[in-house]
Amino acid sequence: MSLIQDIAILQQIPMLSDFADDQLRLLAFSAESLDYRNGMVLFDEGERADGGLVIADGEVSLQKRGPNGFDEVDLAPTGSLLGESALLADTQRPCRAVAIGAVRVIRIRRALFKRMIQEYPELARRLFEAHANRFRATASALAPLGDTFEQLEKTLAARSQRGTAKS
Repeated sequence: MSLIQDIAILQQIPMLSDFADDQLRLLAFSAESLDYRNGMVLFDEGERADGGLVIADGEVSLQKRGPNGFDEVDLAPTGSLLGESALLADTQRPCRAVAIGAVRVIRIRRALFKRMIQEYPELARRLFEAHANRFRATASALAPLGDTFEQLEKTLAARSQRGTAKS
C-alpha cells in the first residue's frame, strides 16, 4: 500500500483522528508495515507490548487462553487499533492475535508515538483530555454497580446475622 493509503487508514483511528495531515504523514512514514499469512500469530497473550498495531488490511482473531487452548473472544477488522494503551504505557498483551487470511498491519512503536506527542504538545493535551473523558464515562457507568454491590453486601450481612441469631 502507499503512504497516502496508510495515512487514510490512520486518520480513521479515533485516537489518531485529531492528528493533522503532516503529523499523520510523519507517523505513517516512520511506522513499520508488516504482512502476516493465515494463522500467523501477531502477538501472544502476556507478551510485553511495545506499541500498537493498526489493521490496515484483513481481519484478526483475538483469543484468550482457556482450559482447552485458546478461545476466540473478538474479531478485529480492517481499521482497528490493537494496543492503544501500549502506545502510552508499558503493558502486556491481554490476548493472542492471530491472522485470518492475509493481514497487513501498521506497527507504531511506543517510542515513536511518544516522540510524536513530545514534538506536538497539543496532541498530548488532546489525548489526555480524550482519555480523561473516557475514564470519567467509565466511572459514571460503573457507579450503579458499586451501589448494587453495597446493597448486596448489606443483604448478605443481614442474612448472616439472622442465621447466627437462630443458632
